[in-house]
Amino acid sequence: MNLEGDREADPARWYTTNLVGVPAPLLASTAFNAHPQPLHIAGARETNSGLFALLARCATPDEARDVFAHYMSLAFGLARPEPGERDEGPSGRRRWRSSYLKLLQGWGLDSNGPSGAVLKGWVESRFGLVPSFHGAPLARFPSPAWVAYLEQKGASRYHNNSIFQQLDLLYEFCQWMLARFALLGGGTHATLWRGSTRCEEQVAAGSLRERRCTVRLNNLVSFSTTRDAAQCFGDWVLEARIPQCKLLLVPGLLNTTSLRGEAEVLAIGGDCEVEARYD
Repeated sequence: MNLEGDREADPARWYTTNLVGVPAPLLASTAFNAHPQPLHIAGARETNSGLFALLARCATPDEARDVFAHYMSLAFGLARPEPGERDEGPSGRRRWRSSYLKLLQGWGLDSNGPSGAVLKGWVESRFGLVPSFHGAPLARFPSPAWVAYLEQKGASRYHNNSIFQQLDLLYEFCQWMLARFALLGGGTHATLWRGSTRCEEQVAAGSLRERRCTVRLNNLVSFSTTRDAAQCFGDWVLEARIPQCKLLLVPGLLNTTSLRGEAEVLAIGGDCEVEARYD
């Protein structure tokens, strides 16, 4: 981590190494958002070349979703056992396998819970961006908030089934689907909205009252694809153009109802120029 000078008190300026080949400070900047470049997690596609060979044959999003779900089920043992089939560990209890789907469901219920900590930890590991909030501001280290985050992020319950590798494939599949089927309309950016009640403390430059400003987002954040959906989450609504290469989950990506009700998008955070409106 970079803890030089006054940065020691500002987790938004802490960075780690990453696996995407772009320095984390640049990845977190408004300059990258304005001029994004494709991102890929080192080794994810190469070690799962069979998956992407199968995807290349898919003519529709439905086919691709089915291929991805089937591959993940086989590769990580996510399918429910058939009636009468044993699925027990050494203790005789039913084995609990962590999965990307359970994490997404957990995030939908509480982004500041254990599932949210694992997802934020994955972003920290793969993109080098350290979270700034998890249930409470992650300010100076150590603190009770940091201890709680680290305990949840590293809980063995969520790391018994190569969960980071599962999330690597989810990200790469999302990028493949966005490029192949233009799930959000194509192009390099997507216009998204975020509702919030804590905007003032996120402002990094400018002012909310001026409508256009720069906010410093957590390392993983939720957006909505419609303004109306975003209004449900706070009086302030932020409109932003987010690079599609920063998206982990979008509506229509998976055969699941997780997060679909709010038309929710999960995006890698950092500094972001927004247009703010108070509704």
